[in-house]
Amino acid sequence: MNAVVDVNLLSWQCPLHILIRSRNQQERGKPVLKIAEGVRSTHDCDGAVILDIHHGQMFTLNLVGSKILEMLEHGCPESQMIQEISRKFRIRPEIVERDVREFLECLEKHRLVESRAPNSGA
Repeated sequence: MNAVVDVNLLSWQCPLHILIRSRNQQERGKPVLKIAEGVRSTHDCDGAVILDIHHGQMFTLNLVGSKILEMLEHGCPESQMIQEISRKFRIRPEIVERDVREFLECLEKHRLVESRAPNSGA
């Protein structure tokens, strides 16, 4: 796999991604993403583990996936995620952009993130 980010669902790997709307889009009232209710995560120097207590699933993330998830937890816009990952890991922004989107789509597919109203705060 050429992806920068990967996720293991037990022994099955898939790229993860979901579109996070930029701060400008948030201001226009479009939905944004947040970590879903019942999802817990822990991060260390090697990556992260995500537990979905509602669906009984556990995922492992590499270091890049862990960093993206942390930025998602802090409400960072997709553009900031791309810029930070590109800078920190010295990867071309166009590659990071594609991989971040794939990563976020996979998070959504596995119900690990959900939409929220732009002004709901959490």
